[in-house]
Amino acid sequence: MDQRDAALELLAEHPRYRRLVRRRGRLALSLTALMLVGYLGYVLLVAFDKPLLARSLAGGATSWGIPIGLGVILLAIALTGIYVYRANREFDAEVAAIVAEARR
Repeated sequence: MDQRDAALELLAEHPRYRRLVRRRGRLALSLTALMLVGYLGYVLLVAFDKPLLARSLAGGATSWGIPIGLGVILLAIALTGIYVYRANREFDAEVAAIVAEARR
C-alpha cells in the first residue's frame, strides 16, 4: 500500500467523514423517495385515472395531464437544485475541512 492509499484509508475512517457520508446518504435517500412518490403517482394516475388526465383544463385544448406531467419534471429539477445547493453549501465545505484536518 502506498502513501496515498494509506491517507485515503485514514480519511475514510475519520469520524467527521463518516458523519458526512451518513448525512449525504440520508439527503439522497429522502430526495429519491420524494421523486419516486411524484413519478409513481403520475404513472399510477396514467394507469388508473385516465379520465382525470384527459379532462380539459379551463375548457381549452390542454388537458390536466400536461400540467401534472410538467409538475413531475419541475419536481425533478427542484430536487436536483436542493441537492446541489446543499452539496455546495454544506458538503463541500465539510470535505475541505476534513481534508485540511487530515493533512495536519
